[in-house]
Amino acid sequence: MNFNKNQIQPHAAATADVLKTLNSSRHGLALDEVNQRLATYGMNVLPRPRLPGPIIIFFKQFLNPLIYILLIAAVASLAIGKYSDASFIMIVLLLNSIIGAIQEYSAQKSAESLHQLINLHAKVIRDQEAYEIETDKLVPGDITLLESGDRVPADLRLLESRNLQIDESLLTGESLPVSKNHEDILKADTPVAERSNMAFTGTLVTTGRAVGVISHTGIHTQLGRIAETLLARRKTKPPLLIRMERFTFRITVLMLMASLLIGIAAYTQGMGWIQVIMVIAALAVAAIPEGLPVAMTIALSIAMRRMAKRNVIARKLVTVEALGSCTFIATDKTGTLTVNELTVRKLALAGGEELNISGAGLIPEGMFRFNGNPPDKNLQSIIQRIAKASVLANEGFLGRHDGLWTGHGDAVDIAFLVMARKAGITRQESLHQFPEISSIPYESEQRYAAALNKNDGSTIAHVKGAFEQVVMMCDQMLTMDGEVPINRENIISQAKSMADQGFRVMAVADGEIPLRGKQVFSPEHLRGLCLLGLVGMIDPLRKEAVDAIQNCRNAGISVAMITGDHPNTALAIARDLGMADSLEEVVSGQQINHLLKEKDQAAFDDLVKGAKVFARVEPHHKLQIVQSLQRLGHFVAVTGDGANDAPALRASHVGVAMGKKGTDVARETSDMIITDDNFASIISGIEEGRIAYANVRKVIFLLLSTGVGEIVLFILSLLSGYTIPLTAVQLLWLNLVTNGIQDVALAFEPGEGDELKQKPRPPREPIFNRIMIERVASSALVIGFISYITFTSLLANGHTVDEARNVVLLLMVFFENTQAFNSRSERRSVFLHNPFQNVFLVISVIAALLLHITAMHLPVLSDILVVKPVSLEEGLFLLLLATSLLWLSEGYKLFKKKFT
Repeated sequence: MNFNKNQIQPHAAATADVLKTLNSSRHGLALDEVNQRLATYGMNVLPRPRLPGPIIIFFKQFLNPLIYILLIAAVASLAIGKYSDASFIMIVLLLNSIIGAIQEYSAQKSAESLHQLINLHAKVIRDQEAYEIETDKLVPGDITLLESGDRVPADLRLLESRNLQIDESLLTGESLPVSKNHEDILKADTPVAERSNMAFTGTLVTTGRAVGVISHTGIHTQLGRIAETLLARRKTKPPLLIRMERFTFRITVLMLMASLLIGIAAYTQGMGWIQVIMVIAALAVAAIPEGLPVAMTIALSIAMRRMAKRNVIARKLVTVEALGSCTFIATDKTGTLTVNELTVRKLALAGGEELNISGAGLIPEGMFRFNGNPPDKNLQSIIQRIAKASVLANEGFLGRHDGLWTGHGDAVDIAFLVMARKAGITRQESLHQFPEISSIPYESEQRYAAALNKNDGSTIAHVKGAFEQVVMMCDQMLTMDGEVPINRENIISQAKSMADQGFRVMAVADGEIPLRGKQVFSPEHLRGLCLLGLVGMIDPLRKEAVDAIQNCRNAGISVAMITGDHPNTALAIARDLGMADSLEEVVSGQQINHLLKEKDQAAFDDLVKGAKVFARVEPHHKLQIVQSLQRLGHFVAVTGDGANDAPALRASHVGVAMGKKGTDVARETSDMIITDDNFASIISGIEEGRIAYANVRKVIFLLLSTGVGEIVLFILSLLSGYTIPLTAVQLLWLNLVTNGIQDVALAFEPGEGDELKQKPRPPREPIFNRIMIERVASSALVIGFISYITFTSLLANGHTVDEARNVVLLLMVFFENTQAFNSRSERRSVFLHNPFQNVFLVISVIAALLLHITAMHLPVLSDILVVKPVSLEEGLFLLLLATSLLWLSEGYKLFKKKFT
């Protein structure tokens, strides 16, 4: 039950009293009790900001300067008695607002559905078993396990804590992590910021481990009480959208200036000022791509959905853009390039004997073999001593659940537990026989874990970790003849031999540690131990990893592997991946430390420049590597899963967190999350990112080329002394047909198939680059010039102005239909595209054309637009003229392909 004001507060009570009040125990709640509490107290979720509904979004469409211009035009029409024109303008406003609202609401729903894919998890104990569950399923009384990198899932009273520090800046504003102690019992009125025996929802564990009982969930937590204040904070727009809005603003200013000049020219030729206002308003609305930010948001939302289907969740819109520029991927090895199923396959004893172990994965079935035979009693006793030490210095869990073997915790811990079970040793039985006094949890900086246990009146330390660290703690080693002085040179040589074979090499040791008085077990006590043996682990490569690395090369993307493995182990794996061939391409953490100590940035950059593998790397090295790659001119994507990876994830251009093994802080710092922890999924994300960026450019090209084409038509007509070639109402109709129907369909364009064969675009290249300028300018000139020639020829042959405008309007619709297909690719011929790969585009083009043909035949609409049907011969001739735009585009692509 959640604590209420009438009860003693958890921070002011002993742990036993808190557990009693919550009707819980250290063994956790029973599953049926959990279900009852879920029904009583609800899900562990905070209130979320209420998103604007369709009606609010609809009215927001009218908050636009261009809408104000149209309203002025409508009022002007009413003033001169043109009620049909005023009605039409209002209908256009209504239709544009409906279309814009549908698009914006769709983008909002897409983002919401993607948000639901990002689920946070927590480790709990229920019915004496450890589970990993989604945080919204937590209830008061749940026993929760915390470790560095976790986000605290609910308010909880600490029952155990080891070197625990928590970042509470979200709640208290305190920038430094706060130390916690479960033994403290505080006064009831102690401020939240000083409650050292509590952990609060949303805060981050920076170091240490803890066990706690949940006291409050959801809206009853400290964060829940201030949720409304937090939700009221205004969200910032992503950089890409800001850039697009600035780009649209600049285009708007240019188009408005052009429209004003055209209006002034029309006025000097005798047009009334009311008509001039109408023309300026209509031309501005038709020519300015005011729907571009919304269309771009739709395109990126579609890309994000496609990425999610390929196991990539882009947390920010900017990620989609950034992926198109990625030139370098710095990737972790374990679980990303490998399957993350570490299996102990070899034991190497200090005397030189080696035992092979069969079996793979989580199933603890396998045999120990020495020279092909079962081990004798002497070897068996050594195996069991190694197994016992490896399960006591262990934080993992291995057990059966619903008939299947499951494991929780670090992959190395689980691999040791599986190996020990093959030797007949379990962690539960070992802890019962040798109770734990204290422990030193594994941290990536120290690269070992240790436990201190009781053993018949003495205290024995058990250690496992990287062999370089563990060997230095030992002065004895265990052989077939018993414990003898250690021969470090032989041990290091033996470890190097195993690493050359691709094994991840760990070491196991134990030794008596006599603690005096109230001494606290610490790393300083880990001296004079006995090395029990070396453990060789194998993590098989993912079958798709080799192809993914090759795809990166084809796409112009360099890849480097970052691992904590020994350099020889890392090189053996890199060879299998086709990433590196020699040790000259491997940089060790020792080399990095030396150059960082020397503060020689130029030498460090030279070292990084030629590296394909970074081995024995410490967490803070990853940040230095990323920054060096950026200085070398790379656009860097980096993977990470731990709390210590957060600085590198934040510093990179694209931070990639692992969805399965990643910590909460890594996921929340990242730009994208790989739900299957697979390197190949990163490549899929890059491919989808390039497709999305290309689709944004396609939408821009269609809107700008047709809009500028209308401007060219008007300029040519007015400069040569002719009346305006299209009325304001006709321009608005054209704008509705073009911008309202066809542009968004381009956001659904599939990939062209060669996205991963193209080099990355330069990171600073603007969207409106040279190719875009050339294509927009040439298309606009063709549209404007041919429309102008058609208009003036019709007038010269005795047709009325209304008849000439009717023909030009249909020609412009044909031009825009043609341009929609031209927009599908900047490089490939339109004839190489299957039109039905994007059914939305085909439907939108047909719908736009049919809409105009219908308008030509409907009495009321045809009177407003001043249009009428044309003959089949005229229609086919206009369609033929419009195809000139197609041949221009094809010629441009052919020229670029041949000469550039």
